[in-house]
Amino acid sequence: MFYVYILECSDHTLYTGYTTNIDNRLKCHNAGKGAKYTRSRLPVKLVYTEEFKTKKEAMSREWRIKRLNRREKLKLINQDNGIE
Repeated sequence: MFYVYILECSDHTLYTGYTTNIDNRLKCHNAGKGAKYTRSRLPVKLVYTEEFKTKKEAMSREWRIKRLNRREKLKLINQDNGIE
């Protein structure tokens, strides 16, 4: 399986990525070995995930989420958590 995820960084910015292993990727980010963007914004917290069968689907969804503005991303996160 492939996953698209959103992290909340320590400065409250949001980072979107994709992976095949959420737990390992989160550990990697928090160890400072993840994306360059998150390295200076530790710790990060997982706030959203979606699951896909193919890498192509996950990468497409990641691209679409990255094009959302902050307010739209927060709405997506809150809807997933049952908050409107």
